[in-house]
Amino acid sequence: MPRGVAIPEVRQQLFAAVERLIAGDGPSRLTGRAVTREAGVATGLLYAHFANFDDFLVGYAIDRTFHISGEVAGLSERAGSGTVAGNLNQAILATPLDTLLALTRLMAIRPDLVAKVETVLGGGTAGLQAVEHAVAGYLAAEQQLGRVAAGADTEALALAVVGVLHHVAVTDGTDSAAETRIRRAMGALFDGFPAITAS
Repeated sequence: MPRGVAIPEVRQQLFAAVERLIAGDGPSRLTGRAVTREAGVATGLLYAHFANFDDFLVGYAIDRTFHISGEVAGLSERAGSGTVAGNLNQAILATPLDTLLALTRLMAIRPDLVAKVETVLGGGTAGLQAVEHAVAGYLAAEQQLGRVAAGADTEALALAVVGVLHHVAVTDGTDSAAETRIRRAMGALFDGFPAITAS
């Protein structure tokens, strides 16, 4: 990159590079040099935006957690429309699989990131925790409408949803097979729940 050439959205460019590296080699070999090389920028550019590499990883985790939280935030508003499985799939797959995979893998080997994310975004928000809370709230709303059985443990079902995401993120790639596995799991869990039909 020639000197003096502005790089738009440099933070997002670096964050996207992290995701490609984790998808390819896992999170254990991440370095500032590897990230900037993958992003196609000078090594010093990362440190122009972040105090150190740890600060960069915290910034990445906060950014992606905020994005995931935003995608599932309106889930409860869908209660009573469509199907339960369809609504869940639409919300949880709104975040690209490479982001889910990278963030989940990174936080699995760097559990200290949880507290750092929660310092900024609040308790119970780091990684897939926001998904778990949103799904539990959504299922409780559907339960009030009679579309989830009165005796169903909505918090346990939400944990199962997050367990599916976590397992697929840790074990699978980001291709269509991973998305298919998630959709099949949501169907197995929720396809028996009724849909509201137009009158």
